[in-house]
Amino acid sequence: MSRKEDKSYWTTTIKAKNTLFDFRFRELLSSKELIAVLVRRDFVTVYKQTILGPLWFILQPMLTTVMYTFVFGNIAKISTGSIPQPLFYFSGTILWTFFSTLLLKCADAFIANAPMFGKIYFPRLAVPLSYVATNFITFLIQLSVYI
Repeated sequence: MSRKEDKSYWTTTIKAKNTLFDFRFRELLSSKELIAVLVRRDFVTVYKQTILGPLWFILQPMLTTVMYTFVFGNIAKISTGSIPQPLFYFSGTILWTFFSTLLLKCADAFIANAPMFGKIYFPRLAVPLSYVATNFITFLIQLSVYI
């Protein structure tokens, strides 16, 4: 038996301090004020420079639904079964908008906020979590219009 295979030869075992999915929920809970500030920042700055403001949350999926109804319902004659076409397309639009916006924002979260990460310490998961909360608020507004 060689020295490399002998277990008594090794004096130190190196193990990872953190697991792969070590989220540190206590740190996230302690920084809930930071998450609230980030949510407010994201929610306000998205439509601050627009004329319609938060009304755009409602108009954007409605205009997309009208376009889909015209193109897919009237021109292409695609059937939606027994579901009315505007309801079908509006539900798909709000779900897809929620998913795609969330995916794009969370993927870009660490690059867009790199200067902030270099200056202070806070849980890095707070930024994507703030994007999730912001998009969920938008989704709830659109869902209330749908209902």
